[in-house]
Amino acid sequence: MYENEREIASMAARSAGEILKEKFGKVQHIVKKGEIDLVTEADLAAEKIVLEMLRNHFPEDNILSEEAGIRDFSSNRTWIVDPLDGTTNFAHGFPFFAVSIALQVETQLVLGMVYNPFMGEFFEAQKGQGALLNGNPIHVSSAQAMDDALLSTGFPYDIRERSNRIFERFKTMVIRSRGVRRGGSAAVDLCYVAAGRLDGHWEENLKPWDTAAGVVIVLEAGGTLSTCEGGHFSPYLKSVIACTPMIHGEMVEALGET
Repeated sequence: MYENEREIASMAARSAGEILKEKFGKVQHIVKKGEIDLVTEADLAAEKIVLEMLRNHFPEDNILSEEAGIRDFSSNRTWIVDPLDGTTNFAHGFPFFAVSIALQVETQLVLGMVYNPFMGEFFEAQKGQGALLNGNPIHVSSAQAMDDALLSTGFPYDIRERSNRIFERFKTMVIRSRGVRRGGSAAVDLCYVAAGRLDGHWEENLKPWDTAAGVVIVLEAGGTLSTCEGGHFSPYLKSVIACTPMIHGEMVEALGET
């Protein structure tokens, strides 16, 4: 149903990824959007090529992008773009980052793709058609309990203002699970849940472009989504739990302890 959109978005993600590969390890100009929130020339160059391709092929669609903001034509279709998820990693030469593109129609996320060009991994999913990594089907893990689960999380840019609660939750999850990783790219973390490399991910204070593509991939890989409080997930809310279904209740319970 969305094959043309999938093809164009894939081309855009791969083209942006090539720019990121070319600029990786060569960052010359970093701007601070906040105390620890960065933007580089790579973010802007990757965003430029993605937005140009989407505008050329879908001129009436809305676009919500991290750096450019919202382009609103009051359409029922919105592209949600993060040209470089994991900017801090990228700026420091840490190869855990991705291009993230999603399509929302009405209230439904119908298409998502996340491309880590350094690793050569292209995750994608279309609503109702399953999730793929480099063209091969992927599925969430079969973990049955948090005791056996490897989890991941992320820390928000305002962590210096509200670190106590964040670290209390982190401590709880470390104690209750097999381990917790903190990669620095929500989009990639979500895809790792979809691929069964991680059993669950939780994170707070997110923006729509952080999660929109990844959650499509998680759902199509058989995963479960909610807010950190266990409520219905929306990319416009600020928290997410994404996990294999059997540990969802435990994750909600554990996070609710703090």
